[in-house]
Amino acid sequence: MATREEVEHWIGRCSLGDRDAFSALYDATSAKLFGVILRVLNDRAEAEEVLQEVYLRIWRNAGRYSANGLSPMSWLITIARNRAIDRLRARKSAGGEMDEVADLADAAPGPEAQTIAAGETARLQACLDTLPEGRAEAVRRAYLEGDSYAELAERLSVPLNTIRTWLRRGLIALRECLTT
Repeated sequence: MATREEVEHWIGRCSLGDRDAFSALYDATSAKLFGVILRVLNDRAEAEEVLQEVYLRIWRNAGRYSANGLSPMSWLITIARNRAIDRLRARKSAGGEMDEVADLADAAPGPEAQTIAAGETARLQACLDTLPEGRAEAVRRAYLEGDSYAELAERLSVPLNTIRTWLRRGLIALRECLTT
């Protein structure tokens, strides 16, 4: 696992056009970013495409990153999550049309995978149920359905900064619940 300083160094070197630093950054962070994208899109092929777009964006915008003592992974994850949400919204606005070939293959998980997923879903649901009213919905809509902070603020009739706080605290509580 790369340290915060290493990731910041690689991002800084990328802003200067250092391909070796970009390669090191990719090797150290691509699995995490792919996981974030895959959770939003729930489509492996599409997630792979978005991951390429994310790293292209990172390469082009590395100079905009400022090392401010916060986690550089947060910056990278934000880029990945936002790009995945953009793709999800584009998919929704296109009406969800699918290729005829995609209809032929059964992409459903097998019985073992379904059992494991059901157990994990129940565990996550139990942890979400521990959150205060409204916050579980905010977490679900933001991280599973792709709603933006502004959409959540409007839907739940709370200020935008309150939504940000709810989501941050909700994720911390979920992490604690799921790791115990």
